[in-house]
Amino acid sequence: MGLKHALLDVAPLRSSPPFRRLWGGQTLSMFGGQMTLVAVLFQVWDMTESAAWTGAVGLAQAIPLIVLGLFAGSLIDRVDVRKFYLIATGGQAVCSLLLALQAVVGDMPVAVVLGLVAVQSCFVAGSGPASRTFIPRLLPKEQLAAGLALSRISFQGAMLLGPALGGLVIGGIGVAGCYGIDALTFGAALYAAFRLPALGPGDQPARAGLRGVADGLAFLARTPAIRAALLVDLAATVLAMPVSLFPLVNAERFGNDPRTLGLFLTAMAVGGVVASALSGSFTRLSRPGLVMLGGSAGWGGALALFGLSANPWLGLVFLAVAGAADTVAVVSRGTIVQMNTPTELLGRVNAAEQLVGQAGPDLGNLRGGLTAEATSGTAALVSGSLLCIGAVVAVAMTTPELRSVSVSRPEGEPVR
Repeated sequence: MGLKHALLDVAPLRSSPPFRRLWGGQTLSMFGGQMTLVAVLFQVWDMTESAAWTGAVGLAQAIPLIVLGLFAGSLIDRVDVRKFYLIATGGQAVCSLLLALQAVVGDMPVAVVLGLVAVQSCFVAGSGPASRTFIPRLLPKEQLAAGLALSRISFQGAMLLGPALGGLVIGGIGVAGCYGIDALTFGAALYAAFRLPALGPGDQPARAGLRGVADGLAFLARTPAIRAALLVDLAATVLAMPVSLFPLVNAERFGNDPRTLGLFLTAMAVGGVVASALSGSFTRLSRPGLVMLGGSAGWGGALALFGLSANPWLGLVFLAVAGAADTVAVVSRGTIVQMNTPTELLGRVNAAEQLVGQAGPDLGNLRGGLTAEATSGTAALVSGSLLCIGAVVAVAMTTPELRSVSVSRPEGEPVR
């Protein structure tokens, strides 16, 4: 009985056919996305052999999210979300095809790769918040945490297999193969979204332009639990994100073998998959704020140990622990945000969450690369991780609303 209570809750897959199709399509698409992440990092490193340039990949992804994210969220709250998502996802697929083309042509400057990554991130600025609005609109509130956990395990499963396969594909047919496979997997996400029912704006559509953005920011400002949850995640990602340092660590410990580069992300995914598989142990708890704080602090501690580990294989174990802690924190953060946001503000609040959840790691990767260039990989990892822990403690001490937020589970019916 205890084990059953701890295991992943799959009720949303049984009760909601639209959610089931969407979950399957997005899982396949995320698989291709993880292969592309490894391909971009490897290609940029191969062109430059610089941790600063691999960190610049994060900057190319972050700038469009920062500039466009909140405006995209306001637009989402004014239109049919399904149609918006189809357009934005289609744009991502085209960018993956162009990445494949530049790899086939060869001898392109690194700026071309970063430029295509930036353009693709412009579409992500729209598709990401749109996608995040689907779960609270397709599932009843009592299944929301379980739906978020299912989305997380699909991401972690893709992260587990995608980078390792990406390394094999790079070693076999080159980075163009990874980009091409990613473009094909977008078809599954597009099909699932096409089958969704129409999802128009809420009862009070967002006001146009800056006024709609301002309304969303005002909601965040007057909702301390959501605001603090986003601040904790921002601290964890900006201060402690290690991904841009992986090529440097791979070169130092594994002879720059592309097949082992994927092992770092795979190790984090192993921990994430285990945490997701046992997510019932924390999604059923009534205090997601406390759970998130614990997960975020665990993330920082595990990454500090990874940076200090002299044994590279023991370091992979610490990365697995970090991946598990990250999953706990992300699912809990999503529960806090989604359950405390009215439908008419979902686009804008989810855009803010994406800004933190994706631009934060991108900026963190840039910070890590620049710090490593000035000091060392170990110094960049350990200093950032300790700062992360300090920031989590500071937010916890100054925001009692986050510590005390509780989950209510009113009755409701999923869209069928």
